[in-house]
Amino acid sequence: MSNVYTNELDAASGQNILIPSGYNLSLGGTILNSSSIPPDPTDQEGKYLVSNNSEAIFRNIGPASIQTFYTSSTWTRPDGINRIIVRVTGGGGGGSGHAESGGAAGYAEEVIDVRGISSVYCTIGNGSTSGTYYSGNGGGGGTSSFGNYLSASGGLGANQSYQHCGGLSGLGSGGNLNIYGGGGIGHMNYLGHGGGSYFGSGTCSAHGQWAQGARSSQLKAARGAGGTSGYQRSYQGANGMSGAIIVLEFV
Repeated sequence: MSNVYTNELDAASGQNILIPSGYNLSLGGTILNSSSIPPDPTDQEGKYLVSNNSEAIFRNIGPASIQTFYTSSTWTRPDGINRIIVRVTGGGGGGSGHAESGGAAGYAEEVIDVRGISSVYCTIGNGSTSGTYYSGNGGGGGTSSFGNYLSASGGLGANQSYQHCGGLSGLGSGGNLNIYGGGGIGHMNYLGHGGGSYFGSGTCSAHGQWAQGARSSQLKAARGAGGTSGYQRSYQGANGMSGAIIVLEFV
């Protein structure tokens, strides 16, 4: 090991002092070489300095891209994408009348290493189309799935399990996170909101001044939410909302 004692180092020519490849500088015992010096930050605005286990590099930490699926289709891995976070919800159950509302779908989420995967088929569960009148069966929503990796079952409709009761919620499965949606409301008031999914609640409830408001606004709700009930017994409940799959893609 060589020691250099100096108050100033000057380049013999130009403005750079060359340390030949294979040699290091030790600064207070810390080795300085091409791998330990941070890279040039020029044009790296908004990126984070991270290690890939061999060198320090600038990289975007968030997703490089996002794909959303509202109807059944195939997810194809973009070039350079190595990992994904998949979010899945099924379809919501339908509402009836007199506060009897549909249950929301379940939710599942998983981190998947896709370096050996080229594509995965996405199945989207439909929301119930059987939103009905007081005391009727609102019908259940369908299951959404991301291949065989993870899935989320649909919510049940009002009165589907027990008379005058709100729909039971669906459940996620196969993911790192698997949770229930929100249940529907039973017969107790004039009107009741549909069960809330991971993404939000069902459509608006409506008073007699806009008695068919829940039905006419049934698509203005969160994916996977249950159908809101119709006002009292004379108006039809909303259908459930269809499911969705969201794929966050990372390099």
